[in-house]
Amino acid sequence: MAYYIAPRFLDKLAVHITKNFLKLPGVRVPIILGIHGRKGEGKSFQCELVFEKMGIEVTHISGGELESPDAGDPARLIRLRYRETAELIKVRGKMCVLMINDLDAGAGRFDEGTQYTVNTQLVNATLMNIADNPTDVQLPGSYDSTPLHRVPIIVTGNDFSTLYAPLIRDGRMDKFYWEPDRDDKVGIVKGIFEPDGLSQREIEQLVDTFANQSIDFFSALRSRIYDEQIRNFIHHIGFEHISLRVVNSTEGPPEFKKPNFSLSHLIESGNLMVGEQKRVESSHLVDEYNRLNRGRNYQPQPAPPAAVTPTSQPSTNGATTNGFPKKEAFSPHLTLETQEQIRQILSQGYKISIEHVDERRFRTGSWQSCVNSHIDAESDAISNLESSLAQYSGEYIRLVAIDPKAKRRVLETIIQRPNGKN
Repeated sequence: MAYYIAPRFLDKLAVHITKNFLKLPGVRVPIILGIHGRKGEGKSFQCELVFEKMGIEVTHISGGELESPDAGDPARLIRLRYRETAELIKVRGKMCVLMINDLDAGAGRFDEGTQYTVNTQLVNATLMNIADNPTDVQLPGSYDSTPLHRVPIIVTGNDFSTLYAPLIRDGRMDKFYWEPDRDDKVGIVKGIFEPDGLSQREIEQLVDTFANQSIDFFSALRSRIYDEQIRNFIHHIGFEHISLRVVNSTEGPPEFKKPNFSLSHLIESGNLMVGEQKRVESSHLVDEYNRLNRGRNYQPQPAPPAAVTPTSQPSTNGATTNGFPKKEAFSPHLTLETQEQIRQILSQGYKISIEHVDERRFRTGSWQSCVNSHIDAESDAISNLESSLAQYSGEYIRLVAIDPKAKRRVLETIIQRPNGKN
């Protein structure tokens, strides 16, 4: 099966890797290339295709290996595999690279609730040290003065804004945002369905029908077409006998005839998959669960009435401060419910933060702060919230209540959705 390699992807990787094996006078070459983009667009698979085309050997590290119950193990693993790859270059006499998949999942910090461990700090520091001194990478407890060969490092992820900022700065990491255009999608999907006899026009129509879906969607769609045959096979054999028939069977593996790969059948199955996606997105069961659990720690209570001295003058709402009516901030742009929620949060001694996220990053929960510090004044909270609603009118906006003593969040509530009401 001939898979499609996107020309932009091939050029970016080829240039980065080759530059690290050249000696360019007076030129500082970043040793890390960060490939980021939304989930399911084939970043890792495209890398593998490029490596195969260029004859490059790869040493892999997954994001799941960047955490350990023992402090320092992940950082040592990175140094060890870097040195092993440098030795491969020397022994094999060919290009080799170190690839870290899903770096943001292992070393990123998605929000204030994500634990920032010693290993997370050491992983970031180790990668920064390698980027600054690529020929002098030592293992803990030993020192070898022999310079190593530079090893290009390729890292993939969905959202690099969650990583430690000094690590991704220019000079240490070269960034490449991968978002396949229509021509790339048509080429990749054509490679997926190449054995199934779909014409160029049918491939283009399939891609255009599901234009907002990632590359993984089409691969999963092809797999789903076989479900009907496998279901019939299970029913024919019997649920109680299927294990003996499939695993270590003397009859050999079962064979299936080629299913119906007509365009209409693919679109019908694709629409079913899209419907399942929408049901997942609309359920929000975890949001309801978190809201219920936060509610146990956050019980809005009316603010206690202020003491009234003999010289106090009555105000319209009965609240006074030092003998004068207490002024409450008011906003004509925010709903009364939101303004009252702000007052209740602050009256309990909590502080407020405001966060935003676009529709793409909302799926990964990659919220970003709209303010530089936590807010403890009602007028500041209202003015900052109004500014955020105006600045990020097409994004999600949420209000966060923070307990400054326990240093944890006690409430998160979305007050604006894209093209929705506040």
